[in-house]
Amino acid sequence: MSPDSSSSLVDPLAGVHRAYQASLDLTTTQGADRSRAVQAMVQVLKRYQDDILEANTLDLEASREMAVPDLILEWLKLTPERLQATIQTLQKLAELSDPIRRVMSAAYQIPHCQTYSQLVPLGVIALVYEAFPDLAAIAAGLCIKTGNCLVLKGGSEASHTNIVIAQALQSAIYDAGLPEGCLELLPAEQGASVRDLITQDQYLNLIIPYGRPSLVQQVVRQATAPVLRSAMGNCYLYWSPSGSIEAARWMILDSHQSEPDAVNAIEKVLIHQDQNRSSLIMLWDSLREKGFTLRGSPELAAEHPDLLLSEDREWSQAYLDKVVAFKTVSSIETAIAWINQYSSGHADCLVTESYQESRQFALGVNSASTYINASPRFSRNPKQGDAVFLGMSNQKGHRRGLIGLDTLTTVKHIVQGNGQF
Repeated sequence: MSPDSSSSLVDPLAGVHRAYQASLDLTTTQGADRSRAVQAMVQVLKRYQDDILEANTLDLEASREMAVPDLILEWLKLTPERLQATIQTLQKLAELSDPIRRVMSAAYQIPHCQTYSQLVPLGVIALVYEAFPDLAAIAAGLCIKTGNCLVLKGGSEASHTNIVIAQALQSAIYDAGLPEGCLELLPAEQGASVRDLITQDQYLNLIIPYGRPSLVQQVVRQATAPVLRSAMGNCYLYWSPSGSIEAARWMILDSHQSEPDAVNAIEKVLIHQDQNRSSLIMLWDSLREKGFTLRGSPELAAEHPDLLLSEDREWSQAYLDKVVAFKTVSSIETAIAWINQYSSGHADCLVTESYQESRQFALGVNSASTYINASPRFSRNPKQGDAVFLGMSNQKGHRRGLIGLDTLTTVKHIVQGNGQF
């Protein structure tokens, strides 16, 4: 275990300064050493599992007494199964090849020189998150694997759990021989606000906010360092007349299955005005049987009084719950235009049997990813492929789409002369 620093009691942002200093050393470490540190994180989480779950119970009890919303309680809750899923994700990370220093051909060449590019760490990354105590461990694994230092700023609702997890991970990283300061937690009780952290642009190279849209928007507005926006919910599905009800039903239900955060949950469905009404009612009945609340646009709600009326503002907002709103449109062009205006822009879907419609939708929808006759369900540790993901980004800035190892790197161009002038 690394020695405690008393400076954090004086300066609430001392952890940020330590992380910056550590990043200068961490960037030169070997991939094998960083993978060994991630493997040590796996072992320490196994060893401290009971302590983590006990701390989480304290946080849950305190949050219930403070009437914390059910959504946040669900995000906060750790179970042995969720903790095991986190451990398995870190194990997979430890086994992946080193993403750093991968050499790539440069797009230009200089006479008498060898020119190439390679991936390098960003430096210091800050994760600002609500609940989700297990997310800190996955973010730490991604950062250590890519040679980045991580500063954690969690919500007060998870304070006990965050401290136990952070201390366990810090001990693993330190015992693995990596620099002290690779992982820092800024506890709420030490006085550093979110704004204090996200304005440390002289030390931070990237900020990732994770939680409700209000938190993400706050960070985007106030931060002076680069921000990688994450997104949850408010994904759209356009149900073409040629698309089957079975496909539409499966995509909606499956998209809500990821836990604790159904990142790519379909919450809005656009249906063509010629869609068979009996099929639509069958879909609604099926969703209600699964516990969904259904809402509808004014024209649908007027025609079907059993639908709750959707207000205008809802079409651009995430429900983050088992709620789906429906609206009719006149064409796929109208659907694409509506999605581009109101979707959260990270995952939108189409059910169709038309190849032309599938191409039109894929090219026309301005989102990070499109799903055609496929579930958008998100997984941090997918069963297939060599990748682990933190979340989804809906921006066109630093990176877009799945937040993985490559997202936490940047490119360095190197020109090596041969001595000829």
